[in-house]
Amino acid sequence: MTLGPLMIDLSGPTLEAQERELLRHPLVGGVILFSRNYREPAELTELVAQIHAVRQPPLLVAVDHEGGRVQRFREGFSALPAARRIGREFDLDARRGLELARSMGWLMAAELRAHGVDLSFAPCVDIDYGVSFIGDRALHSRPEAVSQLALAYVHGMREAGMAATAKHFPGHGAVTADSHAALPTDRRELDDLDGDLMPYRRLIANGLPAVMVGHLLFPAVDAAPASFSRRWVGDLLRATLRFEGAVFTDDLSMGGAAAHGDMLARAERALAAGCDMLLVCNDRAAVLRLLERLPVVPRAASGVRLARLHGRERFDPAALRARPEWRAALARLEACAAVPQLDLDPRRE
Repeated sequence: MTLGPLMIDLSGPTLEAQERELLRHPLVGGVILFSRNYREPAELTELVAQIHAVRQPPLLVAVDHEGGRVQRFREGFSALPAARRIGREFDLDARRGLELARSMGWLMAAELRAHGVDLSFAPCVDIDYGVSFIGDRALHSRPEAVSQLALAYVHGMREAGMAATAKHFPGHGAVTADSHAALPTDRRELDDLDGDLMPYRRLIANGLPAVMVGHLLFPAVDAAPASFSRRWVGDLLRATLRFEGAVFTDDLSMGGAAAHGDMLARAERALAAGCDMLLVCNDRAAVLRLLERLPVVPRAASGVRLARLHGRERFDPAALRARPEWRAALARLEACAAVPQLDLDPRRE
């Protein structure tokens, strides 16, 4: 059985019998975890092991664990800095900032891999134009700096055995609306988006394994939001940027996707656009409708792309803290926390 195109969520920190049956459905390919699924490290390890044991190949287990305000697991995990803090370190000393980015990517991925988690949806490579709700989740206001820092972060993740997922393609930084609640609209022409696409070009040239497409409308490029757009996914991401990895949608339950039909219509449009895996979160009724009504269609290429995202190296949780890489990462984290958080961006003076 290949991995299906749906990534769904669970209700709590343990796998319920009904959920186990849902995970066996051929349309399911992964599980995304939230804070409600976590109480303590050993229980997380058991939950992930149970998810992986449901079927073969194992389902992907993912989480949003960027650092700062977007870090689902807290107790027992290092308190990772927000991405903007890494960017500020880069402004103080570029070499030190790149070392911090690589080290934080490694630390984040290594701690998750110690509990069997396959993916963290990171890094966020949106450009910080100073207007988006993304805020301090963005690494920097300059595309070149984002490109350098994101590449270092991705290398750190790769060293820890985790595939990176760059988001939110094609770029969430220049719109004010929060796509969790509404559909953001960016009226720039395609030629004006070179800065937003620069990190993707750099990461794709270095073997980026996955991209998450946002619910973002660029009417000068296509009438459909990027997550439902063959123009964005098929023509621009696949053909122009030559991306060969897996394409995830952002959560189809978000407000930014709500105006584009019911959940079945959204799923069909996203798959037709060329997306490999669709997130459907916090809406069990919608998941059940999809499992009942969405056709099961063999998708060999998607199955291969998704299978490549399984975590590789697995750290023993106790032994991890004895590794020199972990001690070095923790030292950088502590030094980073001790430095005054100066804002060197002249737009925010």
